[in-house]
Amino acid sequence: MTTPTSERRSAALRLNLWLLWLSRHWLRVALIVLGIYAALPWVAPTLMHFGLAGPARVLYFVYGPFCHQFAFRSVFLFGDQAAYPREIAGTDLTPYEVYVADSPEFDDALKNWIARPQSRYDSIGAFDPREWTFDLQFASKDFFGSPQMGYKTTLCQRDLALYAAMFAGGLIYSRPFIRRRLRPIPLLLYIFAGGLPIAIDGFSQLLGYPPISLWEPRETTPAFRIITGAVFGLMTAWLAFPYLEESFRETRRELEAKLRRAGIDV
Repeated sequence: MTTPTSERRSAALRLNLWLLWLSRHWLRVALIVLGIYAALPWVAPTLMHFGLAGPARVLYFVYGPFCHQFAFRSVFLFGDQAAYPREIAGTDLTPYEVYVADSPEFDDALKNWIARPQSRYDSIGAFDPREWTFDLQFASKDFFGSPQMGYKTTLCQRDLALYAAMFAGGLIYSRPFIRRRLRPIPLLLYIFAGGLPIAIDGFSQLLGYPPISLWEPRETTPAFRIITGAVFGLMTAWLAFPYLEESFRETRRELEAKLRRAGIDV
């Protein structure tokens, strides 16, 4: 007959064995999770392109809490361009505002914009792309794409690069020679070379938009967003993976000693 005490011991043993397995294979688990998370954002626009809007919308919804998903800072597949930055980003790409003016998905946002007494118009009567509203901002979040523009990924340009770089950093770290010798990146280098460029860029853009509007709105180019995201992702991998390795190594040693004392060969 099984007693509550023996059941508790059996559950504790299973838990310890599972933790031991995780301590030995944590990097593989981390790479699988990171790889899936970095790959799924590309699946959503592919599903949209082939008419599978339902599953695609589920992916957009799942990733929504983790990224602003603004179309003018996203990567697009199957359309005229790979990105549609705002005019103020100063790229050679056709600006996002040009496509917005001709897209029925933005009709309500444009109507609200036109109704504003301070709205400006250019010489042909179209809305002035220097103007920007919350309606246009959040319409870009809800806009998944169109046959002409293609369909956006579920993460913005910077986040795509960040998680792809973390995954690549994990693959590099998984090489035994590197895994045995690499130490965590110095924290100050991580902050100033990895985190500070993103922080300055992100906050300088945020503080230029309503309702704060400390200065004229600014936007960086897709290339700059991708580069800063990739650098931050690589440095995050360099910081995190060696620390996790050290922590799991210590956990593994403690569990192995504990299980051996219990007469279990590990």
